[in-house]
Amino acid sequence: MPVAALALLAIVLAWPVPRGLARLTRLRRAPRASLVLWQASAVAAVLAALLAAPAAVLTIVEARPGSGVGSRVGSAVGSTAEAGTSLTLGNVGLWPAPVALLVTAVVAARLLFSGDRVGRRLRAARRRHRDLVDLLAVDGVNDPREDDRMRVLEHATPTAYCVPGLARRVVVTRGTLDSLAADELGAVLAHERAHLTARHDLVLEFFTVMHEAVPRFMRSDQALHSVTLLIEVLADRAAVRSVGVVATARAIVAMVGGPRPEGALGMSGSGPASASDARQRIELLEGGRVFGLPNVVASGLIYTASGLLVAAPVALLLAALATTSS
Repeated sequence: MPVAALALLAIVLAWPVPRGLARLTRLRRAPRASLVLWQASAVAAVLAALLAAPAAVLTIVEARPGSGVGSRVGSAVGSTAEAGTSLTLGNVGLWPAPVALLVTAVVAARLLFSGDRVGRRLRAARRRHRDLVDLLAVDGVNDPREDDRMRVLEHATPTAYCVPGLARRVVVTRGTLDSLAADELGAVLAHERAHLTARHDLVLEFFTVMHEAVPRFMRSDQALHSVTLLIEVLADRAAVRSVGVVATARAIVAMVGGPRPEGALGMSGSGPASASDARQRIELLEGGRVFGLPNVVASGLIYTASGLLVAAPVALLLAALATTSS
């Protein structure tokens, strides 16, 4: 039954699939394709949940010989006594429709609430931090390529990150400028520019909204961490294209331990997880074979799987429509 299939698909894509994808670390060798797969999985889960209600409405109208959906609905509304037309779903009555409608309403409400909450929190944090770095920044130090949006803070710890948004900022410390070689600094700035140009903040915000929208027992912190790591790998590879692998690797090592505020993206990061991520990011600076396949071939297969995932809920809804039309 399409309704049950949609419900099952939504649960599977929201619960076990993110945990499974997080364990498939070899997919990270194709970071862009892997990120698309993550997005497709999330979008398909939402579509499956939202389309469950219309699929249920379609399937509760039992077919009458020679009648279409419109005539059946009209007959049910206009003449409840007319033989051969009934609003049933086999022997289980009307209950699947209100249940599906309730599930769809709950999913939509949680998504809207999560989107508003996450958006407000991130934008407020970025606004506060942007005002703070503008106040504390050293005068007369900037990068012309950043359109005077680079800010240098007087601090000895090598740190670099970007504050995304319309009023974007690239923030580095004096310790970064003093301790890094020219090509390593170039890697840092290329990394931050890649985040800002590609609007990686919007991608991460989307996944954060999805993460907080699902019930707590279904959430996977490992999944959100994997997406964050893929975004950093994409920015690292932009730095590799700018200054090369060696300089980028050295810059990543130099930035371990630097703080990164909420709502920011960047090469810096502190804590044991950051050190572990740094090792993985260095290993992923260059593409390689994915499960024995050339990177291009593997990426093509991942993109194909992503398209099929998004198409699956729509196909199930069309199947429900075809069933009621026959």
